[in-house]
Amino acid sequence: QVQLVESGGGLVQAGGSLRLSCAASGSFFRINTMGWYRQAPGNQRELVAIIIGDDSTNYVDSVKGRFTISRNNANNTVNLQMSNLKPEDTAVYYCYAGLVLRVGWNSVTYWGKGTLVTVSS
Repeated sequence: QVQLVESGGGLVQAGGSLRLSCAASGSFFRINTMGWYRQAPGNQRELVAIIIGDDSTNYVDSVKGRFTISRNNANNTVNLQMSNLKPEDTAVYYCYAGLVLRVGWNSVTYWGKGTLVTVSS
């Protein structure tokens, strides 16, 4: 059973920083992609940042220059360092991973349960 467990959310003032972490556990062959989505109340879930392979990254325009995604393949974790946070960053942040469970199988997407980030003005 594959699980993704997030940590690091919380309440922070505007201009502050938070670091989110997500660890993948269970039985699988390889992790292809890892990343973070977020969903604010009344909004659709949006991609925040993605890391493909070891170091190919992409960010939504609104977080470029403020957020940094990184990955540790040794312990199957992905981190999101968030700086200069703004009230509009308030959302539930979801970790996701594209995993290959067995050699030759297609990639399957798994999701964490989410962690709440609240940025006060």
